[in-house]
Amino acid sequence: MEMGYVYAAVTVLFGVLLAIIARLIVSWLRTKADTTETQWDDIIIAAIGKPLQFTIIAVSVYIALKYFGIVPAQYQWLLDDRFINSFYILIGAWVISSFLHDIILIYGHAFAKRSESDWDDRLVELLELVAKYVIWFAAVILILATFKVDITPFLAGAGIAGLAIALAAQDIISNFFGGAIITVDKPFKINDRIKVDTYVGDVVSIGPRSTRIRTLDSQIVTIPNNKITTNIIVNYAMPDQKLRITIPVSVAYGSDINKVKAILLDIAQNVIGTTQYLLADPAPKVFFLEFGDSGMKFVLYVWAKAYNLPDEVKDAVNSRIAERFSAEGIQIPFPQLEVSIKK
Repeated sequence: MEMGYVYAAVTVLFGVLLAIIARLIVSWLRTKADTTETQWDDIIIAAIGKPLQFTIIAVSVYIALKYFGIVPAQYQWLLDDRFINSFYILIGAWVISSFLHDIILIYGHAFAKRSESDWDDRLVELLELVAKYVIWFAAVILILATFKVDITPFLAGAGIAGLAIALAAQDIISNFFGGAIITVDKPFKINDRIKVDTYVGDVVSIGPRSTRIRTLDSQIVTIPNNKITTNIIVNYAMPDQKLRITIPVSVAYGSDINKVKAILLDIAQNVIGTTQYLLADPAPKVFFLEFGDSGMKFVLYVWAKAYNLPDEVKDAVNSRIAERFSAEGIQIPFPQLEVSIKK
């Protein structure tokens, strides 16, 4: 019996020595891996390094206890093969979870950095957690199966809990996939001016759950992504930043139509030459649209250099229209009603 303790101690010491040697080898391999361009060797070494050392010591202890008769009869159940199998399952889960975690951490974040949005960064973080917990959950199930524990109620409970969580989180999930669709389809990007429903503003951020825009009143509006993917979106910044601006003009009946058109085009050219608001190409256009109740209605089309200049353009053009029409004697009509009384 005493020799059994000696042999057991020697076996454990030998295992500790092997673990130390394995640690030195792993450290040397890690140093070599740092000099290579690929990250795969770093990932593999990190995944198997500590589990290997722990396994060597644990196996040496198991051999010492099992084969040298030092365990009392009442504790022989500790040497059941199911325990060593469970240990191997835990070590395997440790290696696999570490391996997948490092792959997602290194390559997932590298991929996410290529985009301006932050939803994919959060997706990578979510995948890290999912990969870790799914693997350990599977390991627990395998261990229970090893000990012949009926896992059917456990799986049923997990299924019901998962269904309840899925129903409770359906909005979150739909918003999450809405963010993914926005990122892939790219109907807009950061700093684009868009219109969603009744909101018009510049895109501030595109998140995994919502998109934020700054309205023209400088208010931040948070819109769930599933609302964006099911709504009509107007992007004023695509395909380019120029914007056609419509300026309606009414003149009194009796005005010279050709003269009105010439004045409006001259005003547009003046704004093009004296301000930084308008483009010369496409050229401005004027159309006589209809006979209104109080006057003749024209429309002047001009092209702003950027979608965020409509007010500046309208101010510059309308101010010149008022001055020129006054100088040329062209009247701008106001609503009026003529009443004829027959006697």
